[in-house]
Amino acid sequence: MKEILTGIADLIFPPRCITCEELLEQHGPLPFCPRCMAGIRFIGSPLCPRCGTPFPAAEGEDHLCGECLITERPYAVARSVGRYEETLLTAIHRFKYRGKTGIGDLLSRIMADFAGKTWEMKVFERILPVPLHRRRLRERGFNQAVILARGLSTRFNIPLDFTLLRRDLFTPPQVGLDRKERSANVQGAFTVTHPERIVGRRLLLVDDVYTTGSTLTECARVLIRAKAEAVAVLTMARAVYDHDRPPEPAPTFLE
Repeated sequence: MKEILTGIADLIFPPRCITCEELLEQHGPLPFCPRCMAGIRFIGSPLCPRCGTPFPAAEGEDHLCGECLITERPYAVARSVGRYEETLLTAIHRFKYRGKTGIGDLLSRIMADFAGKTWEMKVFERILPVPLHRRRLRERGFNQAVILARGLSTRFNIPLDFTLLRRDLFTPPQVGLDRKERSANVQGAFTVTHPERIVGRRLLLVDDVYTTGSTLTECARVLIRAKAEAVAVLTMARAVYDHDRPPEPAPTFLE
């Protein structure tokens, strides 16, 4: 019956690739055409077991990156599904800047599949999306991190709390800033609204992209300062680039 209903739905609303919108010949495990699927580089070993940055070598054991050897992270671990390039970059920008929230729901399902294979999700007691400042929220109309976190909350039956962490400072966009500038830009931008709800709890912090980690690090620092037991970070994509240079800007046709 499920196959019959799916077939009827496909006749009325043919499935399309979520990035290039090409018609899909059949339902696959992920909603991408073969060409776009080939443009996704999923992140796996070898990587840094703390911050999750992937290493250039195709083979090898996980080991701490140079940054984690000299820097104490406020979060326990960070992971991303894939590299922020080609297919994932296009999908996230269509979702985030063109208001294609349905793409966010699909990306959230992919994140949930990844998270379920990566961690024992029942260890987390709350899921927190990285908040937007109310001015940015009015401009965009939605918080992309909330949509991604909502799917994880539903899949694993973990409470979603999007009011616990608040962004009080309206800061310039991080795009085009280097690592030091990004860190300074978000310093003091976040506060915890109800510390009593996170004391001694293990939290999963969710966002769409891990670039330099400045925003996520600041959020985790605030949560740990408020006596959370531990914070883990999960993002859909990870920007991998030379630390001394800002990441490449998104293609202009996506803005």
